[in-house]
Amino acid sequence: MRHTVFRRWMADEFGPTRAEMLAQDHVLSSLGGRTADEALEAGMPPKEVWTAVCDAFEVPPERR
Repeated sequence: MRHTVFRRWMADEFGPTRAEMLAQDHVLSSLGGRTADEALEAGMPPKEVWTAVCDAFEVPPERR
């Protein structure tokens, strides 16, 4: 998964504004206490970050 796909999936799931806010501000313990943006900047694979976001917000399997 590319970063652009991650951003699109975030926007599709949460809406563009909320997706950006969540990626910047919501700290996830499963990402080592980092936000999605921080995790991506640290080199974590976008798919791993997407999975962590989905788990945290209980995104149904059919939308993951």
